[in-house]
Amino acid sequence: MRLVLVAALCATIAGCNTSKKSEQADKALSELTTLQAFGANDTKAAADYKIQPADVLEISVFQVPDLSKTVEVNSSGRITLPLIGQMVAQGKTVPALESTITAKLKDTYLQAPEVSVFVKENPTQRIAVSGAVNAPGVYPLKGRTTLLQAIATAGGLDRQIADPSGIVVLRRVDGKQQVAKFDYKAMGRGDADDPILQAGDIVKVDQSGFRSVLSGIRETIPVFGLFTPFL
Repeated sequence: MRLVLVAALCATIAGCNTSKKSEQADKALSELTTLQAFGANDTKAAADYKIQPADVLEISVFQVPDLSKTVEVNSSGRITLPLIGQMVAQGKTVPALESTITAKLKDTYLQAPEVSVFVKENPTQRIAVSGAVNAPGVYPLKGRTTLLQAIATAGGLDRQIADPSGIVVLRRVDGKQQVAKFDYKAMGRGDADDPILQAGDIVKVDQSGFRSVLSGIRETIPVFGLFTPFL
């Protein structure tokens, strides 16, 4: 009889633990989904992105360093380039702007210019960093930003409560939600890749021990550093 009671108690505890993990996962999902509503769009291919005011462009002309320049698109959507002067950049895709600059240089100054344009900064592209960091918030994505850099921008880990192995990144790819987990210390040692973040990424640093809210989600992710579908 005692064995039956013990078995029943163990089953009840196991059921409670499973239920608790499910509740934790649901709570974390709700929190991450709420964070995702900060307004960042799905990542778009560079070829489809249309340049807008306040974008910072890195423009290079092959083997002509004097014509290479980093410029900011002004409020009227224009940029100023050596030899060309002012021209409209707003509304153009990167390939279209490259073609326009190439044509202007070819018509007047160079026989076969090779022009490349790179969107170095876009204030409308943002990431969110939340959870056990010292300064959680939404931050502009400036150039190539890694996960460790994003955490540093958010004031670093809250050493009192953060779980260094409990970093989760939520991302949308082709309209579908994906998630990956990362280990802060492993990245810092160089034992794991420090991924480049994309516009719209949400970084969530979990709390340690019994205060964890992401344990249910983290257990569903098979390995560190691999983005998997998140339903």
